[in-house]
Amino acid sequence: MISKNIVRQPKSGVEITVSVPWEDLSPLWDQNIQKFIAEAEVPGFRKGQAPIDMVEQRSGSAIQQEFLKTAMPQLLMQALQGTDVVPIDYPQYSGISFQKGQPLTFKALVTERPKVTVGNYKAVAVKRPEAKQVTEEEVTKMVTDLFNRWKLRQPAQDPTQNTSPAGEAGSLTFNQPPTTSETPDDNFAKAVGAQDLNDLRTKIKADLEGEIKYNSELDYEEAILQEVEKMTQVEVPDVLVTDELNRMLVSLQRNVADKGILLDDYLKSQNETPESIRTKWRPQAEKNVRMELGLAEVARLENVTISDQELFDEINKIQDNKLKTQFESEEPRMHLRHALRQTKTLNLLKTLIPA
Repeated sequence: MISKNIVRQPKSGVEITVSVPWEDLSPLWDQNIQKFIAEAEVPGFRKGQAPIDMVEQRSGSAIQQEFLKTAMPQLLMQALQGTDVVPIDYPQYSGISFQKGQPLTFKALVTERPKVTVGNYKAVAVKRPEAKQVTEEEVTKMVTDLFNRWKLRQPAQDPTQNTSPAGEAGSLTFNQPPTTSETPDDNFAKAVGAQDLNDLRTKIKADLEGEIKYNSELDYEEAILQEVEKMTQVEVPDVLVTDELNRMLVSLQRNVADKGILLDDYLKSQNETPESIRTKWRPQAEKNVRMELGLAEVARLENVTISDQELFDEINKIQDNKLKTQFESEEPRMHLRHALRQTKTLNLLKTLIPA
């Protein structure tokens, strides 16, 4: 029978001491050693036919390490059954004591899901911002910028030569003959996919309004999340802060890579190091984690779930087959399910907040 001793530590740390007698370990040991016997090549014996004692003598250390790697996670989960400890990270093992025929004793340090308290999230005082109106001047500027970029891509026209047939200029093909106008006209509008210049202005205005609406919604959601973070009480585990700092650094690395800059070179230009920027970013990382935990607690209180069908529908939206195959594994699916749950919870909060 497994014996255990659970000691809670600050910041959601939990140390579990586990002790298991040999009679409970023996079946696991036999299962493990059969794998070694099947692959063992011992002189004088066919592969997989060597006696157990000879295999143990030749590969004793490797057998024991493989046994511990397999057995300790299983035994730890058994020890946690019936408790309220829910680990959110991989265990760190220490104090391991074991020999074949003897009890196994070890310690496992895990971080448990922290206790989270959220205030009255249904009374969050956040007003949806009014969308800014698009002016005709802004539309004119966009049309002019588009026209100037389009003109740069047009082939030079020699007025002394005959022009190419309508729709062709060298190796390029146009919807309409190149324009000679110095200002946007209908020919330009048709070349970029509109019916005429007025239609182009209408399309551009709609695009600008859509972008403003999208950004306004993002600002609204961010304001809600900020309020949730303020009313969330939790002792933030260090492991979650470390994970968030890693995510922030990866995001920075991608951003500077898009500009053709290495992360190390960028940090040097800012007189920073990975360690210094982690220190500088730590308060924001803690805030991000608190916000995430607060939203997850709202999801629990409101019983927000993501069905398997909802998960599969989201995966099926992915067009990149290579990316899509990654979700055949359980861990990516788990992360996607969590992200969908958080988004669903945020959308629910929008309906709960007084207008």
